[in-house]
Amino acid sequence: MNKDQQTVSDVEHSRQEFFDLQALSDAELLGKLLYPRQSWKQVEKRAQKLLRRFGGLRGLVIASRRHADSRNGLAEHDARQIRLATELVNRQLKQSLQRGTALTSPAMTVEYLQTRLRDRQREIFTCLFLDTRHRVIAAEDLFQGSIDGACVYPRVVAERALCLSAAAVIVAHNHPSGVSEPSLADQAITRRLKDALSLLEIRLLDHFVVGDGPPVSMASRGLL
Repeated sequence: MNKDQQTVSDVEHSRQEFFDLQALSDAELLGKLLYPRQSWKQVEKRAQKLLRRFGGLRGLVIASRRHADSRNGLAEHDARQIRLATELVNRQLKQSLQRGTALTSPAMTVEYLQTRLRDRQREIFTCLFLDTRHRVIAAEDLFQGSIDGACVYPRVVAERALCLSAAAVIVAHNHPSGVSEPSLADQAITRRLKDALSLLEIRLLDHFVVGDGPPVSMASRGLL
């Protein structure tokens, strides 16, 4: 294939990409994000190599948050582009839960919490404060711990809920180990939170545990 033919092929592929992004493979999407000015075959090959090295898109996103090193296969330019794309997604999800958004879809809540918490290297405890119609007042990370735990103080959650005039609260935390099964400590703090909030006539709607798989809802487990 000569240079002119290759250019035509790239243009045709770009048109296909524009109209049907979901049909592209992970390598194709990643390649066009990182190397938009290179030929299609070249970028796909380079992207496939990165995906194999880091075990897929999720591993690549996690690696991009750490110190980039070309010797490990991830150049600073690539890491920066991946961080930019990830931040765009995070902001879009955050805006979907801006003040006034009604949580009518459990799937939306789960997606937001999973994106916010799943790949954090330390345990984070976050709260969604809601009004009487379950519209979001605020989403805040209140506690941060180590890789295997975080101290959660029900009084702090209650004080913040009162300050925001919240009528209901959804809480969530991640397990950096990847295991989303609620521990006995998780169940105990959930009961304490529920009791502390109920004294103020504030409902604890759910407590999600976020790991590698689907987040676990304690309400659906009958643990609330």
